[in-house]
Amino acid sequence: MHQYEVMVILDPTVEEKTVQPSLEKFLNVITTAKGTVDTLSIWGRRRLAYEIQKKSEGIYAVINMTAPSDAVIELDRQLNLSEAVMRTKVLRAEDVQFTITPIEYVAEKSYERPPRKGPRKDSSDKPSSSRPAADKPADKVAETVEAAAE
Repeated sequence: MHQYEVMVILDPTVEEKTVQPSLEKFLNVITTAKGTVDTLSIWGRRRLAYEIQKKSEGIYAVINMTAPSDAVIELDRQLNLSEAVMRTKVLRAEDVQFTITPIEYVAEKSYERPPRKGPRKDSSDKPSSSRPAADKPADKVAETVEAAAE
């Protein structure tokens, strides 16, 4: 038996009250195969990074469990057959011991730039080019025209 972490994204039209009972129904596959469900964490409605099935939100759930691999494959198959499940991701978390906790969404504050220190520089303040006047392309053309005219 191995440790697994399963992330499930459910359709946002599903009521949040029914999420846990429906997931527990799917997790019967694990318990009948003599596996254990360590944690079932429902994160709630979250905004997706990109649209899945033309939906921009989903209900996230994370399941940590210990089970045989054939039971996890069957669980993933059943979850993918369900119309309420938009996406699943199964990870084998053998040697890694960590927990994922959702972060609170805080709306971004508009950022205001601090006022400038001192006046802006005008384009007339720029020094003229360091090249002599004869080396400028426009002056060369004018010299060529004057030489041709003589």
